[in-house]
Amino acid sequence: MSESMTLHDEPFEADIAASELVYAGRVWDVRSDTLRYGDGEIVRQYVDHPGAAAVVAIDDEERVLLIQQYRHPIRHRDWEIPAGLLDVAGEPPIETARRELAEEVDLVAASIEPLVSVFTTPGGNDEVVHIFLARGLAAASETFARTDEEADIRTEWVGLPDVVDAILAGRMRNGILVAGILAAAEKLSRLRRS
Repeated sequence: MSESMTLHDEPFEADIAASELVYAGRVWDVRSDTLRYGDGEIVRQYVDHPGAAAVVAIDDEERVLLIQQYRHPIRHRDWEIPAGLLDVAGEPPIETARRELAEEVDLVAASIEPLVSVFTTPGGNDEVVHIFLARGLAAASETFARTDEEADIRTEWVGLPDVVDAILAGRMRNGILVAGILAAAEKLSRLRRS
């Protein structure tokens, strides 16, 4: 078996001596945990996040649908892929991805498959984002009203190689976009070679 087949993140349950809710937010919370680790105790604060799903939507011309919206913490209108919180109880991430594709960009996909999952900031939050590849795109039967930062979302269809170039040149830095686009480019490259 190749080494790449055996590499994997390993779950580990630290002994939690105490856990305190420091801040209860509208979308996520902040927790402070005291854990027994090694020969002592350490305290770690982190964002307790529900997780999210995101979609790399690629059309028949291998163009990617990108969205641009304002993100206050970074003070940028960054380029992203459609994404949303896992905030519907019991909804599997793939269904969240379908819902977000319709709600954010008014599209449905004939095919949607898991692409990659990423821990966004493992030193500061527990968020995991499940990224899917969507193909066979068509207009949704209804359009959605958008509010707040989504009210002025800009959409662009951009060739996949151009997006990869922008990422590698440092012009696009959204982590979910970077992971999803590079994974999609590699997956499609492998499909062409097989």
